[in-house]
Amino acid sequence: MKLLILDRDGTLNRNRDDYVASPDEWEALPGALEAVARLNHGGWRVVLATNQSGIGRGTFDIAALNAVHAKMHRQLAAVGARVEAVFFCPHAPEDACHCRKPAPGLFEQIGRRFGVPLAQVPAAGNALRHVHAAAAAGCPAHLLLTGKSEHLRAAPGSLLMANAPELPQLPPGTQVHDSLPAFADWLLAQDEPAEGRVVAPN
Repeated sequence: MKLLILDRDGTLNRNRDDYVASPDEWEALPGALEAVARLNHGGWRVVLATNQSGIGRGTFDIAALNAVHAKMHRQLAAVGARVEAVFFCPHAPEDACHCRKPAPGLFEQIGRRFGVPLAQVPAAGNALRHVHAAAAAGCPAHLLLTGKSEHLRAAPGSLLMANAPELPQLPPGTQVHDSLPAFADWLLAQDEPAEGRVVAPN
């Protein structure tokens, strides 16, 4: 099984300063849903791991979260994409739970549910806490320069990240991509047969 773990807010949909508390506030990022479709067509099963502390803070409830995800699933289906499951932490930071990222609990739950060694499960997201949780769980970690990390770009569409003090905080081995579509391009290229790749000379 080829399994992939994505963050939600800022990776699949636009990040907000507060919370995505209703379906009207959920807006897909350009190309993100289509990227999931391409990954699905390449044999990747996609799940989400997302902090939703608005529930623990009383900002919205499970019914509202389910309504947001119903809209998300409809829009994914409209482009031929599918997210297998959404794993979420409903706790507030002061609850000190094991599932709120950067703790690895959500990733461990996913590994148990799907029966896949997490060392074989890439995880991509726009927040440092997502990549730290992924690395702590043993997943190959990928940072996307959207949402919370969009400011790390030196220029639009560029991976030249000057003045990025957060980057030394990345777990060792973390790879950086411009966006979810760019990450999908990279991951699908890894699946190509070796004889089909063009290798640049040293």
